[in-house]
Amino acid sequence: MTTGLAGSEIPAKAATRADAAARWAREIAGRTALGRIAGLEVRLARDETEIAAAQEVRYRVFYDELGAGVADAAPVDRRDADRFDLVCDHLLVLDTTLPGEDHERIVGTYRLLRQERASATGGFYSQDEFDLEGLISRHPEQRFLELGRSCVLPAYRSRRTIEVLWQGIWAYVNHYRIDVMTGCASFHGTVPAAHAQALSFLSHNCRAAGPWEVRAQPSRHVSMDLMPAEAINAKLALACMPPLVKGYLRMGARFGEGCVIDRDFGTTDVFVILQVAEINHRYINYYGSEAQRFAA
Repeated sequence: MTTGLAGSEIPAKAATRADAAARWAREIAGRTALGRIAGLEVRLARDETEIAAAQEVRYRVFYDELGAGVADAAPVDRRDADRFDLVCDHLLVLDTTLPGEDHERIVGTYRLLRQERASATGGFYSQDEFDLEGLISRHPEQRFLELGRSCVLPAYRSRRTIEVLWQGIWAYVNHYRIDVMTGCASFHGTVPAAHAQALSFLSHNCRAAGPWEVRAQPSRHVSMDLMPAEAINAKLALACMPPLVKGYLRMGARFGEGCVIDRDFGTTDVFVILQVAEINHRYINYYGSEAQRFAA
C-alpha cells in the first residue's frame, strides 16, 4: 500500500465523484462486462454507489481483516477511500448468483489509474514511495497504467476470481493501448526481515535494470537484499510470496530496487513493472482469447 502524494490536491473545479465515475465508465461505451467466468463477472464501476461499495469491500479486507491503521484512525464510514478514487477506474468482480442489487454483489476490486488521469491530478498514487516519475520520464513514448488497491473477499480467493480479474485487466489494457503496468504489491507486516527469502529472491533475480530501473524514494528506501544469493532457497522464497506477487512474476514482471514500509497499512511494499510486450505468451493466449472480444 502507499499513502498517496503529500500536499497534492484535486483542483477545486473537478467534477463530483459521481459525475467523474460515470464519465470514466462511459469511455468503454456500452460494455456490460469486460470478462466473465461462470457466475463471476468483471466490469467497471458505473456510479458512486458502486464505488462506495468497492470502498467498503476494501475496508473489510484492509482494516477488518488485515488490521490497517490504528483503531482511532479507522474511517468512521467504514470505507477505504482517498482522493485518487475520484479519477481512477474501479474494476469490480461481481458474483451474479447472489441476491440483491449489483453493488451488493461485489466480491473483489482493483483500482486502475491511467497516465493521462494521473497527469491531470498531480501524479500517481505510488510515487510517494517509488520514483515512478523518473521511470516515466525515460519512456515518454509509453502509456502507463497504475494498478492498486487489489482485494478479494476471503470466500472468493480462488483461481477463478484471479482469472476473471485478469480478463478484465487485459480487456482494459487493450482498449486503452496500455504499454506498461505498474504499482505496488504488498507483503504483510512491517518487518522486511520476516520476508528475507522472498525479498532477497526478488532483489537478486527479478530486478528491473537499465532504463527500467525504479528505486524506492531515498527517505523511505529499505534494502531487499537481506540474504546472499547462494543462501536463498528459491522454492521456499516463491512459496512465501503473496499470491499477487507470484502472479506478477509468472506474467514476466520485474521489480524495483528497495522496498518501503507502509505503517498506515501495516505492509512492506515492493514496486512492480510489467511491460505488456514482455508478458509471458502463454498468459496472452490464455487470457487474451476470451478477453479480446471485450476489448475492441
